[in-house]
Amino acid sequence: MDPNRPPHLVVETREIDPVEDLLAFADPREPLAWLRRGDGIVGVGYVGGYERGPHLPPGIDLARLPSAADTWRQITADAEIDDPLGLPGTGLVAFGTLSFDERSSATSRLMVPRAIIGRHQGRSWVTRIRWTAADLPQPAIEPVPYGPYWSGTLGPGALDPAGYQAAVRAALDAIAAGEVEKVVLARDLVGTIPAESDLRRLVRALSDGYPDTWTFAVDGLVGASPETLVTVSGGSVTARVLAGTIPRGADADDDAHASDALAHSDKDGNEHRFAVQSVLDALAPHARSLRADDEPFTLELPNLWHLATDIAGELHDHASSLDLVAALHPTAAVAGTPTDAAIEVIRRLEPFDRGRYAGPVGWVDASGDGEWAIALRCAQIGAAPARRYAEYSDTIPVVAHAGAGIVAGSDPETELIETRVKFRPIVDALA
Repeated sequence: MDPNRPPHLVVETREIDPVEDLLAFADPREPLAWLRRGDGIVGVGYVGGYERGPHLPPGIDLARLPSAADTWRQITADAEIDDPLGLPGTGLVAFGTLSFDERSSATSRLMVPRAIIGRHQGRSWVTRIRWTAADLPQPAIEPVPYGPYWSGTLGPGALDPAGYQAAVRAALDAIAAGEVEKVVLARDLVGTIPAESDLRRLVRALSDGYPDTWTFAVDGLVGASPETLVTVSGGSVTARVLAGTIPRGADADDDAHASDALAHSDKDGNEHRFAVQSVLDALAPHARSLRADDEPFTLELPNLWHLATDIAGELHDHASSLDLVAALHPTAAVAGTPTDAAIEVIRRLEPFDRGRYAGPVGWVDASGDGEWAIALRCAQIGAAPARRYAEYSDTIPVVAHAGAGIVAGSDPETELIETRVKFRPIVDALA
């Protein structure tokens, strides 16, 4: 190691005996996790990363700040990485959560932990990360007993059911006026959880209840998203677009009818086509041989059916997953079409800041590969961005959001019911 070299990250990954419960290694109060069907990564501690938000010192021109992708390239270019495994999630990794709207009061972050414990297809590892200039003790790499079970409360927020239906009608007026073709409108629930809550209980409930989703906990944002924004691995890029939703049926016959009705719905089909085209348009400058399903398939989740389309291609410009996140977000699936006009309608009709809801959440490694989902079916724990979890005394504020895509022909009451179904995973898990 060159003693004259500027401070940089030193990263060492080593294989360990198989780990059965990754989540047990996470911080009970501030878990850092990315899980799917038992595989994934959890982080412990914090060594640095990237931040962008309104809390930065006054006088800083945000437009002149480097992007998350550029900052990450600089961090990784300077790092010393010893990773003999070369598996997804090994080596230098940052967890990330980015705001939905550039005008949001929420902070976008890439978080590099001091240690990462991971598992992929039966193999487990630990990665230790430190600065050369820092002489800090390494965090303990051992499971932490789970705290007691707890429950939280959620109730109407700034946009109650009647207000949401009024907002849908206003969105339909904007569509009729030619302002937009589609706009995704969300509503909010607010509540609290006990201050001493072990948040891993919430992560575990979501992971067990919705094993086929991406279950995440990053900087207080906890959820289980069914929608992949983008995955980059070894030069290949994939995405899964979800748009068009119907609740599951009460019995097998009713459920089959619901799936068939969604597959043949003109309204949901139009909404889905807008979303797929927005992803294809964003990826086209970066990828060749883009392939998308000719027709969407119905994706089964425990509480609803989605129309889904898988997209795949090969990168030709060495774009990182963070570059593609910037190109893709926000998609028509969570904003609308045309995107810029839809964002303006959202700002006008939603009486709250979405924060990180419907923004990108995931991880990126030193090569730029990574997995990113859209932050759906989630809640922000500790709703005030400037305050840390430990600063609350008796209860912690919680805010959750759910939305629906509004197109010509949308029915306000039906869209309200769709948001109730989408709230169910996080409401049930908090309860």
